[in-house]
Amino acid sequence: MTDTPAARTLRVLHIEDSELDHELTMTQLRRGGLDVDAVRVETRAEFECALRDGRHGLPWDVILSDYNLPGFSGLMALDILRASGLLIPFIIVSGEIGEDVAVEAMRNGASDYLLKNNLARLAPATIHAIEAVEAVRAKQATDAALAQSKERLRELAQHLQNSVEAERAAIAREVHDDVGGSLTALKFDIAWIARHARDEAVRQRAASALETLNHALDASKRIMHNLRPAILEQGLVAALQWMTSTFEKRTGIATTFHASHEQMQLSAGVPLVAYRTAQEALTNVSKHAQATRVRVDLTLAGGVLTLEVNDNGRGLSQADLAKARSFGIRGLHERASTVGGWVELTSSASGTTLILMVPLTESGAADEDENKPSAYSNDDPTFWGDL
Repeated sequence: MTDTPAARTLRVLHIEDSELDHELTMTQLRRGGLDVDAVRVETRAEFECALRDGRHGLPWDVILSDYNLPGFSGLMALDILRASGLLIPFIIVSGEIGEDVAVEAMRNGASDYLLKNNLARLAPATIHAIEAVEAVRAKQATDAALAQSKERLRELAQHLQNSVEAERAAIAREVHDDVGGSLTALKFDIAWIARHARDEAVRQRAASALETLNHALDASKRIMHNLRPAILEQGLVAALQWMTSTFEKRTGIATTFHASHEQMQLSAGVPLVAYRTAQEALTNVSKHAQATRVRVDLTLAGGVLTLEVNDNGRGLSQADLAKARSFGIRGLHERASTVGGWVELTSSASGTTLILMVPLTESGAADEDENKPSAYSNDDPTFWGDL
């Protein structure tokens, strides 16, 4: 535990051109119960040298400064201290100082000011100034540690997202190579049986089995697309058009998609983040929203990519929001943060809106003037009025 200022020897740098005033000031500090190791300087060069070197290789605990010195001043010393970046309490101790000067000094960062003819509170003012600076230092250290911790968590979140995507890709390959291959081979065998069977009952069972196999093949394709969206190779706009169209067919929920551009040149990683965000939002709509309409908008403007998913469902209750904040929305925030973006969620009894926003670098943004409105645009003028 750090000693209090009163319990240790304080390294005091005193800017003072009068030896007598210096001795009186140090005596007042000692009368206040402080043990001081003081050095007096009176010129700018001496102050800059002492400020740079410290005392016995350690920084000063406090700087006391007269206001008026030959060719130098307390405000000049304060400016030098601020320019150095050192966090050291600075107290002006002067024979004459007007209120306006004192206010200016405090605005410039002085910890306190006292008059030489009234030094009764010099010791407590010094202790208070040192403790205040130590509190600031502790906060800065805490903030730095917190920032470092957040950066490590961000890196971990990004690593986990990359690991998840790699694992999904591996599973998708296995589904394609093993499951898909086996189902396709089985389909050929059953088709052969259906063609060569003479018994009508066998042909009917074979036809039923083929229908089941076709459903299984469709399911395996859907699983592969969900695990590893190869459709993204065609671009984010095409991928979201396919996703919303498939979602509407699968769920029966009327779904519209609008994009501001046909093609968008995006930074690496951004398309996958946007795709996964839309996928998560639509999954939540199908499971919880009880919606009849969904609208997905993808916009690139002002160097910012915006994805908005809006439904006309029942909205989210406080319990839903608490659960989403604990896992779902937090996961979307973490995913968005890997590309420098963020997620906003608003909900009411008339529906829920999820917005992903990602600022893009110049190399990651499309030239909007060269792009035409998307052929996938499907504005329904009655849609917003129904929400």
